[in-house]
Amino acid sequence: MYRDVVPSPVARPIRFRYSQGRWTDQQVRTQLLSPLDDNLGATATTPHFRPPEGWTGRRFEMDNGDVALFAYDDEEAYWLGNTETPSALWRTDKRDWDEVPYEIHRWAQRELLADLEVEAPWTADYPHVAWFFLPVLMSKDGRHTTREFLHEHACGFPDADGDDALAFLERVLDTGVLDDERHVMAGKLGTSEYLDLTRMAAAIAEYVAAWILTEAGYEVVPEIDVAGGYSLDYRAIAPDGSSNLVEVTRPLPPQERSANDPVTAVRETAQTKTTGQLEAHGGGVTLFVDCSSYRDDQWAAVRGERPDVHHKPALVYRTRPDGSVEGYTKGSVPLDLSVVVDVVARD
Repeated sequence: MYRDVVPSPVARPIRFRYSQGRWTDQQVRTQLLSPLDDNLGATATTPHFRPPEGWTGRRFEMDNGDVALFAYDDEEAYWLGNTETPSALWRTDKRDWDEVPYEIHRWAQRELLADLEVEAPWTADYPHVAWFFLPVLMSKDGRHTTREFLHEHACGFPDADGDDALAFLERVLDTGVLDDERHVMAGKLGTSEYLDLTRMAAAIAEYVAAWILTEAGYEVVPEIDVAGGYSLDYRAIAPDGSSNLVEVTRPLPPQERSANDPVTAVRETAQTKTTGQLEAHGGGVTLFVDCSSYRDDQWAAVRGERPDVHHKPALVYRTRPDGSVEGYTKGSVPLDLSVVVDVVARD
C-alpha cells in the first residue's frame, strides 16, 4: 500500500489574497482575466452562487481545470484560486479562511464545494470530510493526490473498504473537535503533487487520536507549544479540569521500513520519537503509538509480544474503520480511555 511514495515539500492549503483599494470591471478584465487567458486559457463565468450583498463576484475557469474567485467592492477585494496568481496580486497579503469576512468565506466555500462535488462526486456522501479538507481538496498542488488518498487508499487503513474508511473519518471529524484548527489540521494531510502516503496516514493518526480522546470524555486542545521549541499534538482536559499532554506517532508498516517485522518497526519508530521530541520536553507526556497502518497479521504479532516503546506512559493501539480500538499500555496511563479502547494488557 505504501509503495512508490515520493517525498516532496508540502505546499500550503489554498488561501485568500487580500487587496486594498478600489477595483473596477475594466481592471478585472485587463489585470486578471487577460493574463490568465494568455498563460492558461481562461474564461470569466457567472459564479454558481450570488456574491454577498454589496460585493461583485467574478469566477475564472481555466482550460487546465483550475478555478479562481474574485470578490470586490469599492474599497477592497479578495482572491481565491488554485491557479497561478496574476502579477497584479503578487504583493497582496495572504489570509487564511478564518481571517476574511464571514460572508466572503461562505460564498467562496459554497462555490468550491459545488465544484468539488462535480469533480469528486463521492464527497457528497461525506459532507464534513469535504468541508474540513476543502482547502487541500481544492488546492493547487494537492487536490488530485488528496482525493486519491482518501477515496482510493481508504484513508490509510490497510485491508479496508474505502467507503467504510471515509464513513469513519466522517464520524471522526463530525465531532467538531478540530474545527477551530481546520486550516492547520487539514494542511497536515498535505498538498503535495506527489502521493505521500506516509505523511497522509500520519495525519489521519492525529485526527483519530483526537476522536479517541473526545469519545472518552476529554476536551481536546491541539498544537500545544512547549519548552525547547517543540509542539505536542494535544492537551486532553478531563471534566474535573485536570489535563494531560499527548503526542501521537504512527509507525510505518514493516514492509515499508528497513525493519523486517512489525515488532521491530514499532520499537524503532517509538525510539525516534522518544529520543527527540519527548526527551527534549522532559516528561509528563503520554505517547500514543497508532498501529492502524498494520494489517491484521502484523498487529497480531505486536499485540502478542507487546514491545516496549522507550517511553512511559504509552498506549499502543490499532483502530479499524468500524470504530473499534484495541491496544496495550506501558506504564500508568493517566487517561481513562476504557469506553473507547479495548486494552488487552497493561505492563
